[in-house]
Amino acid sequence: MGQAGAVDFVPLNIAVLTVSDTRTEETDTSGQCLVESLKAAGHVLADKKIVIDDVYQMRSVVSQWIVDVTVEIVLVTGGTGFSGRDSTPEALSPLFDKEVTGFGELFRSVSHTDIGTSTIQSRAIAGIANNKVVFCMPGSTNACRTGWEQIIKEQLDSRHKPCNFVGLVTAHREIDGVECATRG
Repeated sequence: MGQAGAVDFVPLNIAVLTVSDTRTEETDTSGQCLVESLKAAGHVLADKKIVIDDVYQMRSVVSQWIVDVTVEIVLVTGGTGFSGRDSTPEALSPLFDKEVTGFGELFRSVSHTDIGTSTIQSRAIAGIANNKVVFCMPGSTNACRTGWEQIIKEQLDSRHKPCNFVGLVTAHREIDGVECATRG
């Protein structure tokens, strides 16, 4: 802990999942954007995977991460639209203990500046599963950048007031001085 009353930055262990039938490690610009962003913010990449848009493959990977004590946050890109195979919300919402409804609402609001009314076609969602926050964003690199820069980055920063998710996802670490994830 730094100055009296000040909270130090707490690096989190973050896993990134890209959901796509066509992306490879070489062409996964959205996943790479998230990896670069989380590292630039001072966090640690815990794992990164790409799976096809298949409900059971997504659930398998994310289920493994939510029981892994070394993973504290999961970022998912892709599969949130309305095309035939887009199934990320259907795949992952059953894993949530609680939904973070404000994430999807705020994501669509801030996206309106960039893409106008097309934002209604985003089914971005987030939830808490086993005290880990799972953020699901569209598969475009710009959407990932918007989600990270305008919402997620602050919520994963222990210094952000009045509240953030750091206390919730690091409770297993027994860190003193980290703000609670929620208020009263």
